[in-house]
Amino acid sequence: MPMTTGRRVGVYYSWDRLQEITSPLRVIENRFPALFETRRMLYPAHTDLADDQRYDQGISGFLDHILRRNFDRFCETARAASGSPVIETERVSDDGTFVAIDDDFVTGLDTLIVISFDSRRTAQNVQQGELSSLRRFLDVPGNLLVVAPHHDIGDVPEVEFRHHGDKTIPPEQRFGGFARSVLAGLDVPVQNRFGLRPAQTTTGSPEPIITETALDRLGLLDGVQTFNLHPHLPHLERVEQAVGKLEVLARQRIDRQAPPHPFTEHGQWTFDALLQSRPGVFAGDLIVGDATLFSSTAGGMDSLQRLWANLLGRPYLPRRSEPG
Repeated sequence: MPMTTGRRVGVYYSWDRLQEITSPLRVIENRFPALFETRRMLYPAHTDLADDQRYDQGISGFLDHILRRNFDRFCETARAASGSPVIETERVSDDGTFVAIDDDFVTGLDTLIVISFDSRRTAQNVQQGELSSLRRFLDVPGNLLVVAPHHDIGDVPEVEFRHHGDKTIPPEQRFGGFARSVLAGLDVPVQNRFGLRPAQTTTGSPEPIITETALDRLGLLDGVQTFNLHPHLPHLERVEQAVGKLEVLARQRIDRQAPPHPFTEHGQWTFDALLQSRPGVFAGDLIVGDATLFSSTAGGMDSLQRLWANLLGRPYLPRRSEPG
């Protein structure tokens, strides 16, 4: 990758922060943990965040000091690689300010990453005007839209909990409603399903991913051997017309030593981890992958950084027009 790629990158966190941080703590399902809960469950980790005069101990503190920080390394990498600031914004901030993905937001970008860590109970659905802006964005050759949901846990709560084994996850936790609505609105519906425990080697590293190298026209997986070991990753299930419009670029193996899961009961030991639009579906390109592919906290960093470098350093194509 050259010293600077000139890429213009935006990261859009699609949560309604106001709804997320005001979730009642008495309800454990479908909310983020408070910072104090995370400290308690993961002790002795995060002892540096114990000072309640400096760090909000509620859900707001968790979002600020843990979850958002997980994406800092990617954003720093993108800033350094592109030579330009990364535009980061939240769909709804804690004071209720709403920022749509409109023409004003996407104009000037050629790489847009939607981190769909929104709780589905908050009903974050794309608006028609936003879909129009996203379609105009994808009308530009060389533009890349990445839609990144997370897990969907809770169909069979206790069985799923025992499978992934993460005590910080409640019986039901469903993310990615905004991602689902965007993909359905673009006529490529995808369901982020389950929270599957990925396989690891005897040394504790992620098992290699299974890649469709011949399909990797952008070179995103060049030199990428693994993804990460986040303990609950979604199977990205293409439905309806998406089967013909999206292709599976990479699959990830499931941990055979983990307790059983409904997804594996018929011998299915891999899940679809990275999808891309087939040639000609859009003038630009669409990628669908888990949000933790842009996070720095679940291992596999050498390969993830290579993935980021490939994404930011992908070849330029002639630009027919700008959106808007």
